[in-house]
Amino acid sequence: MSVRPDSKISNSTFLLTGFPGLEQHYPWLSIPFSCIYVMVLSGNCLVLHVIRTEPSLHEPMFYFLAMLALTDLCMGLSTAHTVLGILWGLSQEIGLDACIAQTFFVHGLSCMESGVLLAMAFDRFTAICNPLRYTSVLTNTRIINIGVVILGRSFLFITAPIVRLKFFHYCRHHVLSHSFCLHQDLLRLACSDIRFNSLYALALVICTLLLDSVLIFISYTLILRSVLTIASQEERLKSLKTCVSHTCAVLVFYIPIIGLTMVHRFGKHLSPMVHVLMGNIYILFPPLMNPIIYSIKTQQIRNRIQRWFIKKT
Repeated sequence: MSVRPDSKISNSTFLLTGFPGLEQHYPWLSIPFSCIYVMVLSGNCLVLHVIRTEPSLHEPMFYFLAMLALTDLCMGLSTAHTVLGILWGLSQEIGLDACIAQTFFVHGLSCMESGVLLAMAFDRFTAICNPLRYTSVLTNTRIINIGVVILGRSFLFITAPIVRLKFFHYCRHHVLSHSFCLHQDLLRLACSDIRFNSLYALALVICTLLLDSVLIFISYTLILRSVLTIASQEERLKSLKTCVSHTCAVLVFYIPIIGLTMVHRFGKHLSPMVHVLMGNIYILFPPLMNPIIYSIKTQQIRNRIQRWFIKKT
């Protein structure tokens, strides 16, 4: 599937980029990508099902995990139709309205995942540093309020720059850098005044993703300081083991974002394949790995899944 000349593309239509140079291999590439999306959807649905049906998992830690799984599930659903549509040869085009909607969900869900990871860090901080007040601090009402705040922060604050995309004039070539739409990618094609969007997006990244990562780092610094005061080495290891899954989830989320940001900022000379690869890692790696991490590292979920499959067999 080749990119068509700009003259054949309307002002409200964009071309998504698949894997440049590998168009003849799309039928084969669609197999692993389809499997990945099936794993993303089934893995996160399984985690949600286990948490919903197992009364012993009705605790703050697992409520936050359910939020994370739901966010990852939505991220997979928001990009599957464009990524797989290209590989299956269905369509490489996307309309402006659909592109803006996908941009809204991709960026909103990324911000939401960052907020959930911060809430999970607060959960681990409270459980380890102040265990006697854990249940009184993280009540069901407070967890619901935290979830509402994360949801509101994630989607309300990005509405203004996303809506402005609708009124931009796109006079440059209408070929996007990825198999899905991103705010910075659409700005690159706009000929209108994009200063508000650029500055707002930068401020939003600083106030959400960067601030969340700093607060997560501070929480783990305090956790380590608290753990080191424990006399028993066995108790130290037991406390730290409760943080392993969350630490892996934080790394799985932030490393691809940093990599994609570096590629967009400093990798203009790199092959388009690098941009496409980093974009797909950013979209698919966290939703794919989080259910695996928590199914392996969290004993309660692992035991429940094992019992469930044993009953099925």
